[in-house]
Amino acid sequence: MSIQERLKQKIDFKTKPLGALGQLEELALQIGTIQDTENPTLNKPTIITFAGDHGIAESGVSAYPASITPQMVFNFLNGGAAINVFCRQHNIDLKIVDAGVNYIFPDHLDLIDAKVAMGTKNFLYEDAMTPAQLNECFESSARIVNDVAQKGCNIIGFGEMGIGNTSSASLLMANLTCLPLSDCTGKGTGLTEENLTRKIRILQEAQNNHPQPVGAKEALCVFGGFEIAMMCGAMLNAYQNNMIILVDGFIASAALLCASDLNCEIMTNVIFCHESHEQGHKNLLNYLNAQPILSLGMRVGEGTGCAVAYPIIESALLFLDEMATFDNL
Repeated sequence: MSIQERLKQKIDFKTKPLGALGQLEELALQIGTIQDTENPTLNKPTIITFAGDHGIAESGVSAYPASITPQMVFNFLNGGAAINVFCRQHNIDLKIVDAGVNYIFPDHLDLIDAKVAMGTKNFLYEDAMTPAQLNECFESSARIVNDVAQKGCNIIGFGEMGIGNTSSASLLMANLTCLPLSDCTGKGTGLTEENLTRKIRILQEAQNNHPQPVGAKEALCVFGGFEIAMMCGAMLNAYQNNMIILVDGFIASAALLCASDLNCEIMTNVIFCHESHEQGHKNLLNYLNAQPILSLGMRVGEGTGCAVAYPIIESALLFLDEMATFDNL
């Protein structure tokens, strides 16, 4: 009998109607299959939040200035952001990575310095990054994830911060899914309808200014962000370490789309934590045939969806481990 069959039998014999715990049963089956055991565990949960600036921000695609990115990194380091609150609540380890913020931070014990450059180039006029910079993103993120895995973590989530990164995610999505750009683009951090129309026009111009990228690596070089590229590389490395991969909102899902283009098998280890309020995310989840755990209208990024969904994932393993079976009655 395969591990999936054994897990299914264990789940079905719990003291409940068949399928009565819904998505919790699917999560228990998925995690048990990943770990190849009827008694899966969650060890040292960790969320890594990557921060990076985007050259496209100077073209007015966001309601906020790029200076917000370093301000939010300081907020993470001071423990005051939403992701800090939720990680503390659920005893999740949080790591902050400077992937390419346009600011020189002082040394800080809680900041991992993996800066590739002071932000990407403006992809309205030129490629966002070079192939060498993309490779650096992959190499740095691999080292970071390997270190976490070696310390015993088997479930990892990824978040981001970077003014302008919904624009990058929209273009990555449009190029890798071939969906219309308008279906991949939303208001990001608080744009009005008028500003959204302008954002789509700018992104369409950027798309027209480049040859069609072939595959995820080319798309990341042309339209990516350093934090998105590092998330993509981190996800690929987490899969190599057979970790459970928690996917946050739109930006993280775009990174996962890139990772799945490079290794489609990664999807077996992925849990989509929530459906964000961003229009492109809903369409991307539909494209990936994904069933997110939560739909709370969140759109803050940072990995917050992963942290908020984590106790539900814990519940899936608790019922599998602790709930009585009809054999025990």
